[in-house]
Amino acid sequence: MLENLLSSPDIPKKELVLKRNEFLIREGDLNTNLYFIKEGAILAYVMEEEEEQIIRFGYKNDFISAIDSFISGKPTQFFFKAVKKTFLIQISKSSLIKMISGNIELMSEWAELLQKLSLQQLERERDLLTSSPKARYERVLKRSPQLFQEIPHRYIANYLRMSPETLSRLKNS
Repeated sequence: MLENLLSSPDIPKKELVLKRNEFLIREGDLNTNLYFIKEGAILAYVMEEEEEQIIRFGYKNDFISAIDSFISGKPTQFFFKAVKKTFLIQISKSSLIKMISGNIELMSEWAELLQKLSLQQLERERDLLTSSPKARYERVLKRSPQLFQEIPHRYIANYLRMSPETLSRLKNS
């Protein structure tokens, strides 16, 4: 989805390389860029009582953004950090808007991407509020099996709101 943005010579792009544990975005940054992950992985989290609470992962062929900052034009409440060496393509919001406003197909793809992200967020909220740790694990395994190849298990456990030991027991059962 939106791959036309990446191949279009008419849209300015910037290539970035992040080292492991290097920040792409920090809480308090005003960042309205859209990023495409060519290789590697990013985790998005908030700090709660001096502890990371992971809310989302991005990996190869994903688009990511500090969506709160992207939409509002205000500083973000999230941190985005490379889990391993990560190669990204950055597209500014102004370039994205300019490109999609003149192209019905791209506008439709953008709307579809936003709808997909909204549905994923609703599913995650429901999981965290109503599902058992085993059900959360099984849903993530079914929805994103590549997560378990790309992301260290301690981060997955945090994302699933369980201890690494509980995740290990679920994986082994």
